[in-house]
Amino acid sequence: MRILIVNPNTTASMTEKAATAARAVAASGTEIIAATSQMGPVSIEGHYDGALAIPGLLSELKERWAAGYDAAVIACFDDTGLDAARSFADVPILGLCESAVATAGFLAQRFTVVTTLERSRVLIDNLVRRYGMGERAKVRASDIPVLELEDPASGAIGKLRAEIERALAEDGAEAIVLGCAGMTDLARELQDIYGVPVIDGVSAAVKQAEALVSLGLSTSKRGSYASPLPKPFTGAMGVFAPAGKLG
Repeated sequence: MRILIVNPNTTASMTEKAATAARAVAASGTEIIAATSQMGPVSIEGHYDGALAIPGLLSELKERWAAGYDAAVIACFDDTGLDAARSFADVPILGLCESAVATAGFLAQRFTVVTTLERSRVLIDNLVRRYGMGERAKVRASDIPVLELEDPASGAIGKLRAEIERALAEDGAEAIVLGCAGMTDLARELQDIYGVPVIDGVSAAVKQAEALVSLGLSTSKRGSYASPLPKPFTGAMGVFAPAGKLG
């Protein structure tokens, strides 16, 4: 089984962090392939960044199709471009937020998602509600720009831990979801510190992708995720004109 991990931002170190987390949990027969978007923002913080990251994401999905992959994981907790990718591809596509909150729901009645900035908190809160977990989850922002997670001297980890401690004390959280792909390397350490399940979206998405492929299941192509209708696209978007299916 081959699972493609696509980072929709252009920061290669974040791709490697996600790939390392994916390989740590992947089954022995699963190959993890990592890809970094070649166009768009260096980090995704809010709707504007997310919209401009989608073309690069779709390009990576298309360009790597010839080499083959059985499922793909979009390595951004905003689930950037997830609906477009599912329409575009003929294999299962997993998003970090959807995978993480589904996993948290198996483990706890109440949980808190701790993310980076306030603008991301609002976006993720909307996603959590869309995924049916609005009554069971709270979303908190820790006031950390995404790229500060790459800098050990930034104080980001202290801010993250302080917000987790508030979630446990004030929200009645029974589990914590890390709401950014840049936090993926911290899950095990934080779980040991706080004694509650700490869910990383990359790991959750990889295991769910493996399950779907093993079950022979993929995204329905009837209705909302049907392959895009062939039509001309103009200007710079011409390269994305659909031919009816991926490849």
